[in-house]
Amino acid sequence: MSNTTFDKNLPLAIGCDHAGYEYKEQLKTLLTAAGWQVSDKGTNNTESTDYPDHAHPVAAMVEEGKASVGILICGSGNGVCMTANKHQGVRAALCWNVELASLARQHNNANVLCIPARFVDLATAEAMMNTFISTAFEGGRHEKRVNKI
Repeated sequence: MSNTTFDKNLPLAIGCDHAGYEYKEQLKTLLTAAGWQVSDKGTNNTESTDYPDHAHPVAAMVEEGKASVGILICGSGNGVCMTANKHQGVRAALCWNVELASLARQHNNANVLCIPARFVDLATAEAMMNTFISTAFEGGRHEKRVNKI
């Protein structure tokens, strides 16, 4: 488990509710340009939708090893984060700045990034995503703690 980054040979799963739709579309464009295969679990517009309907499929892909990493976006980030963390082996982290995204990877081996679209601007969301997908888990003293989850 230690010192690993995400495998681009597997898809990156992404999903959102209505509040995160615009960010999801922008992040998908950047991810595709960076060579990621993106599995979009919706939503596909800004009409009101229930975040678990999109968070569960993303988390399931990560849980089953069908995606190497997940990104979830909703208004506060809390709903998608709580939903994703119901899945065995998913370590979803709610982040609102780049430092938290980096530490979630380095210290917690997080495999799903949760973004609060109503509380961060798009540039911050992009920077968090880039940091999250490119930062390795440090292992060492952190590995013992993560294994206790």
